[in-house]
Amino acid sequence: MRVPYSWLREYCDPGMAPEQLADRLVMTGTEVERVTVAGPPQPDNFVVGKVLAAEQHPDADRLRVCTVDDGDGERTIVCGAPNVAAGQTVAVALPGARMPGGEKLRKAKLRGVASEGMILAADELEVGEDHDGILVLDEALAAGTPLAEVLPLAEPVLEIEVTPNRVDCFGVHGVAREVHAITGAPLGPDPWALEVPAEGEGTADDYASVAVEVPELCPRFTARVFTEVEIGPSPLWLQARLAAAGQRPINNVVDITNYVMLLTAQPLHAFDLDKVPSGALTVRAAAAGEKMTTLDGVERELDAETVLVCDENGPTGIAGVMGGQVSEVSATTTRVLLEVANWNGTNILRTSRLLGLRSEASSRFEKQLHPDLCLRAQEIASQLLLELCGAKLVAGTIDVAAASWAAPRQLVLRAARVKGLLGMTISQAEQTTYLERLGFGVEADGEDLKVTVPPDRHYDVTREVDLIEEVARVHGIDEHLPTTLPAVAGRVGGLSREQRLRRRAEDGLRDLGFDQVVGWSFTDPGEPGRLRIPADDPRANPVLLANPLSEEQSAMRTTVLGSLLDVAARNVARGADRLALFEAASVYLNHPPTGRNRDVEARNRPVGALAGNFQGERAAPFTEPHRYAALALGPLIPRSWRGGGEPADFFALKGVLESLARQLGAELEFAPGEQPFLHPGRSAAVSIEGAPIGWIGEIHPLVCREWDLDAAVGFEIDAAPLLGAASAGIETYEDVTTFPAVYQDLAVVIPDEVAASDVRAAVLAAGGELLRSAEVFDLYAGEQVGEGRVSLALGLEFRAPDRTLTDAEVNELREAIKQSLEKIGGTLRE
Repeated sequence: MRVPYSWLREYCDPGMAPEQLADRLVMTGTEVERVTVAGPPQPDNFVVGKVLAAEQHPDADRLRVCTVDDGDGERTIVCGAPNVAAGQTVAVALPGARMPGGEKLRKAKLRGVASEGMILAADELEVGEDHDGILVLDEALAAGTPLAEVLPLAEPVLEIEVTPNRVDCFGVHGVAREVHAITGAPLGPDPWALEVPAEGEGTADDYASVAVEVPELCPRFTARVFTEVEIGPSPLWLQARLAAAGQRPINNVVDITNYVMLLTAQPLHAFDLDKVPSGALTVRAAAAGEKMTTLDGVERELDAETVLVCDENGPTGIAGVMGGQVSEVSATTTRVLLEVANWNGTNILRTSRLLGLRSEASSRFEKQLHPDLCLRAQEIASQLLLELCGAKLVAGTIDVAAASWAAPRQLVLRAARVKGLLGMTISQAEQTTYLERLGFGVEADGEDLKVTVPPDRHYDVTREVDLIEEVARVHGIDEHLPTTLPAVAGRVGGLSREQRLRRRAEDGLRDLGFDQVVGWSFTDPGEPGRLRIPADDPRANPVLLANPLSEEQSAMRTTVLGSLLDVAARNVARGADRLALFEAASVYLNHPPTGRNRDVEARNRPVGALAGNFQGERAAPFTEPHRYAALALGPLIPRSWRGGGEPADFFALKGVLESLARQLGAELEFAPGEQPFLHPGRSAAVSIEGAPIGWIGEIHPLVCREWDLDAAVGFEIDAAPLLGAASAGIETYEDVTTFPAVYQDLAVVIPDEVAASDVRAAVLAAGGELLRSAEVFDLYAGEQVGEGRVSLALGLEFRAPDRTLTDAEVNELREAIKQSLEKIGGTLRE
């Protein structure tokens, strides 16, 4: 919302610089993004001039040599405007003037004739868009008058980011009331508090009629009729005000509707009454597939939930969004039907998104306006149509309203509640003053207050706590609210075990040489397809956002892998040749909690504002598991004179994951397993105590191709089971033994379908407490072991805490290991 400062001061002059006011607004809850300047950055060297003579340039057909009185004497200015003529009063920029954009005007020669200034068109001052001719001013103005006294030059503009609940601040008058509340500066009379005389013949019902078939979507529809309307350009002050507010001047009628909308936050629409057959309008729902052409010249197909304003021949406008070409006001219009209606905000928001069509009107209606605002806008617009268009108002207002709409809300503001919530005392008199400045009706009730909420705050202030917020922010939270520490009764804060383990896992991955990234939780709905995830996989059915930032970010991710691939692709495209990335983040799975982590998953389900942004979360509950994922491209260790530089593969990343698990004190199991996005035969399923927790493997070449990568390897595991199995953080103590260990190697021949993890588990089980470790360090397949069999080499460590083991004890354990291996088809190689 762009608020020209001079327009704001017309209703409330805060008596301070725009930058100071912006700071005050920000500190009281109204976000001002920036303060800009419309038009020239400075008003100096812009004056009113009188054209004394305008003669043809001797060497250019389209130029005129003008003699101009600037108040200090006569000067020559060469002008190319076709409408310049002697006797005109014009806007003149003298040498030294700073034009919009900052360019400094200097003396120049045009086709051999010296020019000492510039006669200006409206767009050159940014007070309008007309460049067909120069700006002709009121002839009563004296030469030399500073142009800033005539036009708003160097106009400061507050650019306000209006929060969805503050629809009143979508209007200049609403912002003025806010300034009045926070500064105490006087507020001018309400601009709609006036009586507009009706001079047209008959009554409005003689000219037009309105029928509303969907009152639940159109709580109120008002219309007035104007005759003898003269269409033309708006006066300069109106064009300048609209231009500063970001609106393009069109003609006086359309400009009035835009002006009133910017003033009151209530949109309006003007119909050419002669283009509405019989003057009859009907508000109805569209038929599925019905089409109409909007004012922007686009034919749009509608659905059955879109609301239309129609005449006898069909649609004339999409309710609350944009009018149609059929009945738009044109240069030949002489009779106007002025619509000011109220619409269901949710329906307008839905229609706007469906059509991909947003307008100044829809951005206001979708926040939900109150029906009482309609007549405010009618009064102001009626006065302006009479003044600026020479129109005559026909008596009566067509007012079709639902049986009832929300009555004024009554709330009680308790003094004790104010003090208890804010921790400070604000007197009843101060509370009354603040609320009355904001437009609330206030009546004392002992120590408490009975408060009536005004129409433009009806959908914002709904509870007592909302009133307390209003009182607090106007009183000045930054200036008066005491700073206190919460009462904790001697307790100190700290991290939970899960939080400590999460941090330890992230620190561990960083220590292993991986860089942490933070990717978007939002992703492209087509990402599962790029990952080759089949349609029947739950990960191919993402949770969709109801209000996405864009189509490319309209779904919640079901894997962290896609995010890591995005980051990797971006870095590779910029010359990176080795990457080791990890992300600790949530994914969103569109199915009920399942498995051993049901309770954890249920706790992680989103609530509050974020959850309310999802489509269909009630019909299809989803889980939000936290995960650790990593991706490596190129070598994990850079090449040096001592070697290295080999690209990371499955085993390299398996070592990383095992190292992470050891730091946490968890034992991982690996078994052959496939994922659609992993290379067949180069991947594994990761589990803990037989329960799957994730995957690891080399990324499928076709997936790499989707992200323009040569090769990559990664893993993704659920955090909850990993941290649940972790022993880190549970302190255990063991005496340091001085007795030596016995180290032996063991070679076992097994069928190649037996997993190495099964072999290791059999060895550890048979070795008992005296076998401290068993690690696989070699794999051999060849003629010596036979077809379909492989040889695994394991390093064994035997140790007793209280003695040195004898050969007999170790041989007995080794025999037990041999027997255990025979049960899974293994034999020892001697």
